[in-house]
Amino acid sequence: MLSPLAPAAHILAFAQTLDGGGVEKTLLRLAGAWTQQGRRVTLVVGDVAGPLGRDIPAGVEVRMVGTKTMIGMSAIAALTQEIDPDVLFCPGNHYTALAAWTRLRLGTHCPPIVAKVSNALVRRDHNAPVAAAYRTWLKWHPSFVDRLVAMSPAMADEASIMMGIARDRISVIPNPPPHATTHSALPGAVPAIPSGRFLLGVGRLAPQKRWDRLIDAFADIDHSDVSLMILGEGSERATIEARVAAHGLDRRVILPGHVADPTPTIARATALALVSDFEGVPGVLRESLAVGTPVVANRHARIGRDHWRPDRK
Repeated sequence: MLSPLAPAAHILAFAQTLDGGGVEKTLLRLAGAWTQQGRRVTLVVGDVAGPLGRDIPAGVEVRMVGTKTMIGMSAIAALTQEIDPDVLFCPGNHYTALAAWTRLRLGTHCPPIVAKVSNALVRRDHNAPVAAAYRTWLKWHPSFVDRLVAMSPAMADEASIMMGIARDRISVIPNPPPHATTHSALPGAVPAIPSGRFLLGVGRLAPQKRWDRLIDAFADIDHSDVSLMILGEGSERATIEARVAAHGLDRRVILPGHVADPTPTIARATALALVSDFEGVPGVLRESLAVGTPVVANRHARIGRDHWRPDRK
């Protein structure tokens, strides 16, 4: 777990929303651990109205921007100048543009920036022009990031190659383990478990997760006693519901929404499915293996390379 030493007594971190993404969930775990270690932690959030808002750790100071847009979140530069932290922590790939903007705006007055690599940097979902532009963008990172955090050795190697950053500027620190949440006892927090066998997907209802791919594959399963449950919420709900209906799967596909603690459901599932276009080191994979639930992953997510290496058992 990232644990900056003095003089990094005050850590400023930021997130667009608290809608239930893995990056934001891990950020809250880190923030809680930092406060327990005696650090002062300030969290700048576009909007705290999401389901993770109730998981903000005690002792974390929250500054709300009031908008979920990335343009609105550019206020992070002015807030960094005002708050004057010892370290600015960027929690994932999606947010590094805001870190770059802050460095550009504050120049030599910008605090050190620590950025976490949260997703794969080799993106097979990009077409050629987008992939070329993305590779160029990655090469700029050493100019505004002081230190990178990768969740596995393979991710660190990939970051060094793709960003052209010295390996000694990258720390390998696994995500903090999931912990039991006090919200699991709230009404509706634990979904009704399907009777019989069921496949499980866990993640935001977002394009990256490619739930359409899972639903299409599930439609080919002839066994009517097998169900599919997808835990998560997001902007793609209407699209996913329409796809379920088009396949005539309304009675076999269950979409209960965001769940504070998916572990009990994972433990009961026949198997967990990961079908994303890209991933980093998904926490849900670790949780599944920890409770003995088999995992089925497609080749696009490149899960294996990030978790198992030839020189490791």
